[in-house]
Amino acid sequence: MPDNDAGAFSAFIEKLKRLGPLDEADVAGISNLPSRIEMGRSGHLLVKEGQRVEFCCVLLRGYACRSKMTREGRRQIVSFHMAGDILDLQHLFLAQADHNVQLITEASYAWIPIKSLRAAVRNRPNIGEALWRDSLIDASIFREWVLNVGQRDSKTRIAHMLCEFAIRRSAAGLGSPDHFELPMTQEQIADATGMTTIHVNRMLSELREQGVIRRDKRIIEIVNWNQMRQIADFDPAYLHQAA
Repeated sequence: MPDNDAGAFSAFIEKLKRLGPLDEADVAGISNLPSRIEMGRSGHLLVKEGQRVEFCCVLLRGYACRSKMTREGRRQIVSFHMAGDILDLQHLFLAQADHNVQLITEASYAWIPIKSLRAAVRNRPNIGEALWRDSLIDASIFREWVLNVGQRDSKTRIAHMLCEFAIRRSAAGLGSPDHFELPMTQEQIADATGMTTIHVNRMLSELREQGVIRRDKRIIEIVNWNQMRQIADFDPAYLHQAA
């Protein structure tokens, strides 16, 4: 397996730097991880529930989601992911996938051998600490999503999802939180919020009619952040961006 191009992991490295101090040796350790870089189209399944795993996947460009399926084939999306995210960090120590990971846009991604990533964690404690913090923040986001789907009303769910996406993509250096293109379809938003596509469209229209967003198909502009946060019951503390 060829060594990774030194610049391929730039988004991943920048994310880890936000999570903890990395010195030059830490950055070199990540940059030199062996990897296999691939590209895939929207809908491509990266990880399938039940499969045995030997690699961890880092998203280099594009967007992906994690999901669970019921026996009847109904899907619950449990998180959205963007460039710089490691999509299955739990596979460092859990050998079998317990959920699906799927691309929602065209994307590029890198497969890193689990043994190599474990060695980096052992040899470079700063990397291990950053990855540990990343895992804890993922858990915090999951808890917020459970609250969102279980206890918030429909409009609040949609507004909260938009707020989180805007703040996370801005922190990742992917553009302004005020104006962005949604990578997910209304069906995917519905599967993330426990709603129907018709209801998702209706709630987006209500937010537009209230004057808190402007919308042109998938282009969203948040024009009144204070009101948007109030509608969304959104407090970004659970993202732990200042940690």
